[in-house]
Amino acid sequence: MITTQQFENELEIIISNAIREDIGPGDYSSLACIPSNSVGKAKLLVKENGIIAGVDFAKMIFNYVDADLKIETYINDGEQVKNGDIVLMVEGKAQSILKSERLVLNSMQRMSAIATKTNYFVDLLKGTKTQILDTRKTTPGIRAIEKWAVKIGGGENHRFALYDMVMLKDNHIDFSGGITKAIHKTKEFLQENKLDLKIIVEARSLDEINEILNAGGVYRILIDNFSTKDTKKAVELIGNQCLTESSGGINESNIRAYAECGVNYISSGALTHSVNNMDLSLKATFDYD
Repeated sequence: MITTQQFENELEIIISNAIREDIGPGDYSSLACIPSNSVGKAKLLVKENGIIAGVDFAKMIFNYVDADLKIETYINDGEQVKNGDIVLMVEGKAQSILKSERLVLNSMQRMSAIATKTNYFVDLLKGTKTQILDTRKTTPGIRAIEKWAVKIGGGENHRFALYDMVMLKDNHIDFSGGITKAIHKTKEFLQENKLDLKIIVEARSLDEINEILNAGGVYRILIDNFSTKDTKKAVELIGNQCLTESSGGINESNIRAYAECGVNYISSGALTHSVNNMDLSLKATFDYD
């Protein structure tokens, strides 16, 4: 997996690029009608039930835009929220609050949707040994916050990118001339380049699982697009030789059945590519006597 420093670098890139994209040479709407010394408060309001995510990321955004903004947090990442809840209050220069507003909302709405869906899948797996994993089916440019949201929702992260784990899928296997060749070439490559990376290999049949096991040195086998009947056979065949992961055609209606086959992990691209953003808003607030 990627290091903490690599992850933090990704977050900084996301913020700086998003601010560049949104503000450009200036927030002319605010500059035109709000004095530079005007101060105010705004509350982040929940308008839909679910799991909140992105609170800590919002703090990073506010701090990036204006380190003098003050944030008071009432609800933390990973907590259940309902319509009408106030997550946080931000206070400081009005122009800074408005510069931050859209990026904070876009990020938290997306992250909260992902965390909510992940948490739903986690609940479906309760009582089994199976953990839910995300995939690389993420929105280009914001993978770090989407995978962060999966963790907040109680799921686990698969590899972050192509560089922190080796995953030999069907195309790798076919292009390299077969499973055995692909695995042997990969081991040689890792050794020659002094890379300490785990190897996952996708299997499309029980015969391929046997071939993977014979090659050895694999961290996890991806049991891809198997029926539950064949998944049970695969898990029995693999035993304790390596970890197991199921994927392909798994959804909320059958995820429990696959988990009960005994797999260690189930990976689902739907956690990040098929969610509807949670409804949140940032509203100016005024204290009256």
